[in-house]
Amino acid sequence: MLSIAQIKGALLAAAAIAMLTGCTGGQDEDLMAYIDTVKAKPGGRIEPLPQIKPYETFRYQAQSMRSPFVYNRPQAKGRGDGIRPLQNRTKEYLEQFPLDTLDMVGVLNKSNTQYALLKTSDGLVHRVVVGNYIGQNEGRVVSISESSVELNELVADGVGTFYKRPASIGLGE
Repeated sequence: MLSIAQIKGALLAAAAIAMLTGCTGGQDEDLMAYIDTVKAKPGGRIEPLPQIKPYETFRYQAQSMRSPFVYNRPQAKGRGDGIRPLQNRTKEYLEQFPLDTLDMVGVLNKSNTQYALLKTSDGLVHRVVVGNYIGQNEGRVVSISESSVELNELVADGVGTFYKRPASIGLGE
């Protein structure tokens, strides 16, 4: 005679087998029917690969010309005056600011001396006269007008020499 626990185990195993066979039977038929319809459709046409052009070799015919890979220091024309920054001078306060961060906010005339008023990025206003240095490229003030400060900067050209470059700071609005 079978115990109740054995009967329950046998019924549970039979139910699990019935559920597994029920799950696989119905869905496989739908899947197989879909695969058959897709296979029945005519195939598409594949475009042929593009024709590859053969590589044309290039023969370098400029052996007598300067090599583009070797730096050839140009002869300085008009820049051979040997200008260089002064090494032993004390840097002024406004030389730590780039020119584009300085704004001209006004002009002041005092005791026959004309001062330009420049505002730095930290909000402070400083007086500048002709001859002062400003900016990070050895910029020296050469003239002050009602609307701008004109200066000459010494800029390195990358090969050990310097050249003068004019710059200005206009009166802000």
